[in-house]
Amino acid sequence: MLRNYFKIAWRNIVKRKKYTAINVSGLAIGIAACLLVFTVIKYELSYDKFQPDYKRIYHVASKYVGSGGTSYGEGVPYPAYDALKVAFPDIKTAALFQNYNSQVTILSSGDLRSDKKFLEETGIFFSDAEFFSVFKYKWLIGSPKVLNAPGAVVITKKIAEKYFGDWQSAMGNLIKLDNTVTAKISGILENIPGNTDFPLTIVASYESMKQYPDVYGYRPIWGNVTSSFQTFMLLPSNTSAEAIDKQLVSFCDEHYDNKNRNKDQIHYFLQPLKDIHFNTSIGTFGDHITSKAILWTLSIIGLFIMIMACINFINLSTAQAATRSKEIGLRKVLGSNRSQLFWQVMGETFIVAVIAMILGVLIAFICMPYIKNISSIKEKLSLINSSSILFIAIVILMITLLAGSYPSLIISGFKPARALKNKINSTNGSGISLRRVLVIIQFAMSQVLIIATIVAVNQMNYIRSSDLGYNKNAILVLNSNVDSSVMIRQPAFKHALLGIRGVEALSFSSDVPSSESNSSGDFSYDHKPDEKFELYRKLADEDYFKTYGLTIIAGRVYSKSDTTREVVVNETLAKRLGIKNYEDIIGHEIRVSKTWCTITGVVKDFKTNSMREAIKPLVLAERNSRYYYTGIKLNTSNPQKTLAAIERNWNLFFPEYLYDPTFMDDRINEFYHQENQLTLLYKLFATIAILISCLGLYGLISFMVTQKIKEVGIRKVLGASVSNIIYLFSKEFTILILIAFAIAVPVASYMMSGWLKNFAFRIDIGVEVFLLAITGSIVIAWITVGYKSLKAALANPVNSLRSE
Repeated sequence: MLRNYFKIAWRNIVKRKKYTAINVSGLAIGIAACLLVFTVIKYELSYDKFQPDYKRIYHVASKYVGSGGTSYGEGVPYPAYDALKVAFPDIKTAALFQNYNSQVTILSSGDLRSDKKFLEETGIFFSDAEFFSVFKYKWLIGSPKVLNAPGAVVITKKIAEKYFGDWQSAMGNLIKLDNTVTAKISGILENIPGNTDFPLTIVASYESMKQYPDVYGYRPIWGNVTSSFQTFMLLPSNTSAEAIDKQLVSFCDEHYDNKNRNKDQIHYFLQPLKDIHFNTSIGTFGDHITSKAILWTLSIIGLFIMIMACINFINLSTAQAATRSKEIGLRKVLGSNRSQLFWQVMGETFIVAVIAMILGVLIAFICMPYIKNISSIKEKLSLINSSSILFIAIVILMITLLAGSYPSLIISGFKPARALKNKINSTNGSGISLRRVLVIIQFAMSQVLIIATIVAVNQMNYIRSSDLGYNKNAILVLNSNVDSSVMIRQPAFKHALLGIRGVEALSFSSDVPSSESNSSGDFSYDHKPDEKFELYRKLADEDYFKTYGLTIIAGRVYSKSDTTREVVVNETLAKRLGIKNYEDIIGHEIRVSKTWCTITGVVKDFKTNSMREAIKPLVLAERNSRYYYTGIKLNTSNPQKTLAAIERNWNLFFPEYLYDPTFMDDRINEFYHQENQLTLLYKLFATIAILISCLGLYGLISFMVTQKIKEVGIRKVLGASVSNIIYLFSKEFTILILIAFAIAVPVASYMMSGWLKNFAFRIDIGVEVFLLAITGSIVIAWITVGYKSLKAALANPVNSLRSE
């Protein structure tokens, strides 16, 4: 019996090749999209789950509550690490400091100026043995205790092979970090999985970092916080995070002036390890944060695509039901019951689903190498594994049930007498009403994606075209460490570069105008008590304003100096201090760290971070011991010659540092890597949704044309024009699309308004977005419907009426 079901099902599928191809194509695209989405989501949800104590590891995060609202920070002051170990002696507490854009120099015996240099953008950490009692990693050689002493470093197997060819020969070699810390390789770690927010590649001893406070910004004071220094706890199995959170309240009251209500209240709290990768309010050491909202969006979009493909199957199956009426009637007369006919049609659906699954997996395999373009996953992912096989099996089952149940019930329910008299057609009963509802749902889903795409594209265009408050074009950025020898050579290097025809200006600074870095601390204005909000700092020489095109709107730029004596503040700081006339702040003093400085000018607000964040209260000051970056303003007359001259001079003045140039606009684009990926994702899925919708429309209009071929012939004989015939077929779909649009607008508005809230600077969703979406949808539908309609309208009526 079962064999007979499948044989008949296969014959029916082969007999209707055109409609089978449409169904298989739609389902295959849907399966491929769902499989890729499932692979990405599964990977994102797996972050750091390889840690054996995953559920008991917590990050000590900070919360700042004040008149300016609530904000969060991932870092704690350096003294907090030791204080936490004293306050919680029964809890394993670990600290980790990450240094970005570190240069690693391989030292031969006695050779301190080796040409074998590597630039590591991420993965360089400083820690001690306690870290490896909280986080567990496999050691190939050595043990955590080697990190308790200065001058020791541990590297991963991958880095050892990169530097020395094979990891066994790496032990005992000397490397130099940032041309500052000379360390001996004392241990080798197994490679760290990619799905981690702790991408360790090189771990040097924490004591080594403390020996170079100026290089790494080590400030053992409670008022200094950096996001690069973070603390973690491994809670005992019988201790709850809530209990520790309560104790952290008294801990903060003890070490901070939290009882002074004129200041921001600082609180520590435990953030679970499982929350770190998904919390956009608190940063991580990893290369990206994926909010759960994005994962939900991905899941919903994948579900949308699959539902749309199933809708195509249901619509085409029920529309073709009339063509099978005699077959079903004859089977019932010969003794088939409704159950047998139901499972026969379900069998046809299952075969189509299996064929679509095979094609869908093949499409997914082809697309897999390009998955990095729509996600931040750099690892090569496995598409076929036990979980994906289970997922595919569930998808096939769901497709069979969703797409096959209703057509099976309709077809198996035909009355034999009416079926044999061929009095059943595709508009009988509630079938046409259901098909209309399904078409509305399908186009509502596609229009939600179209609107989302338009909004995302407009927002990213707004970001790219916005005035940042400074000039980002043709700015070359170089970075190096700062030590006494570098500081001595910087003036001569600057003089040499300014002598190059293509160089217009040059500035040394601790940071470029817009970056993800933040350096902040307490401050006081005009010898009053400390203000209740934090002050952010950028250290730069007097040419910073000229190089980046910053505008002074009151006063002047500070005078050249090796130390911090004069400062320039931004508009936001002046406003937060209650200054209405910016000239009134000139000459007043402000305490930055422990130094009182004179305010010489006010700079027009510029974007200090990405456009996701509001402009921060900022002070700019000189301090040449913190000038890690060199910004070079170029003209574009002969860029290649200019860049070659800059490289020659860099290698002449700083041979111990790699020449690694970047352009300012490229650095800014990196801010919005995830947003650009999400925009691309919307574009991709909107295209898939439109394609599936068009496949369904094409199938339906093809069937309608076949059903109405004689009606069209009679209308033409009676004088109907080509436009009348096209209108006959397109009017119903136009009405359905308009209804779908009315449903899609509030859904898309709600969804994209929530996404736009992630940006402090954002567009408004105007009526033009919706006009463009509905116009595009109708035009696409008319093109799809119009092709078959036009073909029917141009056909010779004699051919369709000859049998009448």
